Order: sequence, then C-alpha cells, then structure tokens
Amino acid sequence: MQRWKDRVALVTGASVGIGAAIAAELVRCGMKVVGCARDVDKIQKLADVCQRAGYSGVLVPYKCDLTNEEEILSMFANIKAQHSGVDVCINNAGLAHAEPLLSGQTSGWKNMIDVNILGLSICTREAYQSMKERNIDDGHIIHINSMSGHRIVPVADTHFYSATKFAVTALTEGLRHELREANSRIRVSGISPGRVDTEFSSRLHKNKPDLAANANTDLKVLAASDVAEAVTYVLSAPPHVQIGDVQMRPVEQLP
Repeated sequence: MQRWKDRVALVTGASVGIGAAIAAELVRCGMKVVGCARDVDKIQKLADVCQRAGYSGVLVPYKCDLTNEEEILSMFANIKAQHSGVDVCINNAGLAHAEPLLSGQTSGWKNMIDVNILGLSICTREAYQSMKERNIDDGHIIHINSMSGHRIVPVADTHFYSATKFAVTALTEGLRHELREANSRIRVSGISPGRVDTEFSSRLHKNKPDLAANANTDLKVLAASDVAEAVTYVLSAPPHVQIGDVQMRPVEQLP
C-alpha cells in the first residue's frame, strides 16, 4: 500500500458498516480519503477516531445523496478543487428493500436501482474522467458487490436486490473491457462478500423484528474489517495484476 500513500480515494457509503471500515483502513494506510454519505456526522466522528489513533492519512467527510446526480457531480467538482481529483474510487454504497417481485413497491425497486446501479455507474464515470484528465493511468475502481450478485437464494425479499447486484457483476466486467479498449491501465475489481456483521440485515428486515434480531446469530459471519482487508489486498497487487472478483463468505455459510 506504500504507493498509495497521500493519494486520494473516494469511498461511498462511508458512514457505517463496510464503508466506514474501508475508509478507516485506507486512512490508516496513509491515503487522503473522501468519505461520502447522507449522514455526514457519522463520518466526522470516524475522522476524529482516525485522528486520535494517529493514522497517517486523513478522512474528509462529504455529504452526498447518491440518488441525486447533481450532488454527485458537485462532489467530484469539489474533490477536483480541493484535492486535484480521485485516484481510487470505492463504490461501496448499496441498499436493499424487502420488496418481492410479485408484491413489491415500485418506489423501493427504483431506490435500489438509483443507488446500487445508477449511483455506482455515475461515480465510476466521473472517477474515470478525473483520472483521465490528469493522466492517471494506475488508478483503481472497486465495486463492493455481493454474493447476491452471483447466485439467487430462495428468499423473496432479496430477489430484486440480487438483480441489482447481478447488474454490478456485469458492470464490473463491462468496465474492464472498456478500459482495455481505451488502452488504459486503470484497474477495476469487484469484491463480493456474503453475510457481514453490519446494519444491512436489520434494515432489510426492519418490518420483521424477530427475523432482524436473529439474522446473523446462526453462524460466525464476516466482520466489516474482513472486507476492508480485501480492499487493501486488491489495491496492493502489482500494477500488472488485475484481480477481477473476490468472492468471500463465512466458512459456515452455505449459499
């Protein structure tokens, strides 16, 4: 990670869970990290924790709603003005609503599309343009995907979410092809975790408190820090090595 010291990373969804763990780990490694989310106060608290821990990098909180393209564009303009641009883009933000295919609310489906697919794609486009205009040819774009982007489980509440994550799998590989066609050495990777100890399950099952309370009690699930370490593993690969997709799940997890 030494070659990334003092360079700029954008981490979306950095206020809690996996995004917060990734942001803190990159700051520990000496990067300038712009952490964005709607709840910027939580990122500021994380920045204070990183500072007190003596991490060599810095975490810059930025309030951004990824369902709003104008806010995303404004964020990238601000990063350009304050930090020259983005060298690493970690598309972590994602959400799930319990909206089955046969009875789900259209508003929930649209929200998942807006964040999981469109927000990710807009950030990817703008990050690439930021790198291209500064002749950054060793940048890295990482999509935090999900095992749900590689297989379907028989749980109706997750089927539309899974469809958005299958889209992320396709977008990751499509982006790799486009970068090669552009003769760019910018790398793209996907990291697909299984069950992780975050707020994800409680939010997904917010209307089913019993299910939410027991969501991750049947096995030892991944920690958010496990996913953060996968990010640094991918970033630490030699420049000629592209890690396409990391699939990781708890040892005891079956699907």
